[in-house]
Amino acid sequence: MTNVEYDSQNIFAKILRGELPCEKIYEDENAIAIMDIMPRADGHLLVIPKTPSRNLLDIDDQSLCNVMLVVRKLAIAVKTAFNADGVTMQQFSEAAGGQVVFHTHFHVIPRMDGIALRPHTGEMADSELLKQQAAKIKAALVH
Repeated sequence: MTNVEYDSQNIFAKILRGELPCEKIYEDENAIAIMDIMPRADGHLLVIPKTPSRNLLDIDDQSLCNVMLVVRKLAIAVKTAFNADGVTMQQFSEAAGGQVVFHTHFHVIPRMDGIALRPHTGEMADSELLKQQAAKIKAALVH
């Protein structure tokens, strides 16, 4: 458990409340999946639980179970959509662990053999490209 309070003004909380735009791929009662605007590979997405928590260290058990089911669903879809050889799933907890946005979230990244992840440069991807990639993933979710 962390003893730091959850900040309801973090960017993902604002996205969940509809205060900021996103390229949404999936939503159910427990979580949403959105395109990462600074992708490290084509198809890089984020799965964000709707229940407020900072990270893996303080999320309640049921919310964690619920969001992991969504992570798996999106991992399968993104692997299919991009004909990937594998999938990397990442979750960073606290600043020392690499966390930048303090709302629990999971990175789901399709991977190809022999192709390294792009560096995290802080540059945003083209919104039209993200829309196209989101459409591919949504189509894979249907099947």
